[in-house]
Parts: sequence; C-alpha cells; structure tokens
Amino acid sequence: MATAENLRDLIVTVLDEHKALDIKTIDVRQQTDITDYLIIASGTSDRHLKALADHVMARMREEGVRPLGKEGLNVGDWALVDLGDVVVHVMRPEVRDFYQLERLWGELPQLRGQNERH
Repeated sequence: MATAENLRDLIVTVLDEHKALDIKTIDVRQQTDITDYLIIASGTSDRHLKALADHVMARMREEGVRPLGKEGLNVGDWALVDLGDVVVHVMRPEVRDFYQLERLWGELPQLRGQNERH
C-alpha cells in the first residue's frame, strides 16, 4: 500500500501532467485527523475540472486506492476527491479565489511536490 506521501506526490504529478493550474499541497496532519494532505488545483473549464478529477481517480485505481468519496463531478465549479490520506480539490479559479481554502488553513507548511503553473 502506498504511503500518504507517495499518494500526494503521485496526485501532484497526475494533475501537472493534465495541465492543472496553481497546484498547492498543504500538510494538515497537525490540524486534523481527517486527512494528512490537502491538494488544491485549478482547472480552466468545467470539462477540465471533471477530467482532472477523473484522471486522479483512474491513476489511484491503478495503485489500488479507491476514493472514499467524490463530490461535484457533475456540477463543474468544484470537484472533490477524498482518498483518505489525501483530499483533492479542483476548482475554477474564481471559485478558488472566493473560498480561499489555502487561507482557511492558515500558515500551514506548503510542501515539496507543489507546482505552480500559470
């Protein structure tokens, strides 16, 4: 079974390969028992968000990891994939600006494996 860190790094790679924008990884292990890492990324359109979430889920299935939950795949502004140790949020940039999840979690460490693509 893959570690949380391996999953985190693999998810960041998948998102980057599929042109996700402004990928951020936040270590929340000291703040919650719900998950270890949040990964937040932006997509350029409703279709792009769904494709990013689908690619993450497909790659995780290859690793033997099934999502505990998924939300928003048919809505278009924000999709969430709960993989247990890692929770992935893919959002339209304007929705991300509105909710500011990175700010909500405060000054938590942003880890290696984060990429920014503009």
